[in-house]
Amino acid sequence: MASYSANNRSISLPSRSHPATEKIEEEFSKFQTWENSASSTAEAVYNGLLGLREVHRYISDLLNLPQTLQALSKCQDKKWVDEILDKFMRFLDICETTRELVSQFKEIVKDVQSLLRRRKGDLSITNYTSFRKKMKKDAKNLVTILKKMDHEVVEVMEVDQLVSAVIRVLREVSTMGISVFQMVLVFLSAPVSKPINKWSLVSRLVNKGDQDNVNEIESADFALNSLLKCGSSEVEKIQFAQNRLENLETHFECIEDGLDNIFRCLIRSRSTLLNVVSCQ
Repeated sequence: MASYSANNRSISLPSRSHPATEKIEEEFSKFQTWENSASSTAEAVYNGLLGLREVHRYISDLLNLPQTLQALSKCQDKKWVDEILDKFMRFLDICETTRELVSQFKEIVKDVQSLLRRRKGDLSITNYTSFRKKMKKDAKNLVTILKKMDHEVVEVMEVDQLVSAVIRVLREVSTMGISVFQMVLVFLSAPVSKPINKWSLVSRLVNKGDQDNVNEIESADFALNSLLKCGSSEVEKIQFAQNRLENLETHFECIEDGLDNIFRCLIRSRSTLLNVVSCQ
């Protein structure tokens, strides 16, 4: 994931007593805790999306502070604005593509659940497996884009201290976005082609202390592969596979909802920044 340094979070925001700036500082702190402890699970992914949504909620308030507006009106160098606007636009593209992958895979999971409920003939998960491979490939391509974005920073000429602080805030928000989307995509890229370590995964599923580290997609893969090897007539294995798929579908609905919220937040943040600088 993108590097998120604790030192970079001391950003001397304007009017620190203002609720917007206090909340942004608080969300930055929460995010570092999340990043240091996050695992590639649906819950960790969803928590990351929630954190990113929260910090975007306060960007508009920060940009519309009278002190901020006044400082921006005097700022001559606006190249950094194009940098941030461009990143927000690319985040929108990545978010939309990721959301589509999640939505499509969720529908395929429902189809497999339907097959299991009918229990007619051999279980075919060709579409499931094929889409898993496609999803992994698409996710890796998006991660490559995010890594490039992480190194794209426009040099800013000497600016007012307040403007400098605002720029750092917006760049930190972009860094958060890179980290969160990378986490989402890593989650979607759970191993497809290489064999799953059966006993390792079984022990993690059985041991409650380790369940927090189990990737739900990997768990569903294991359940389906196990069912195919032993025959789809075994009631116990069918029930286990159904449970894994239902759990996966529930988590995907949450992630899809989280991505929807982020998409709207990105549009609002980009629009706010564009409006603020356009009025100067």
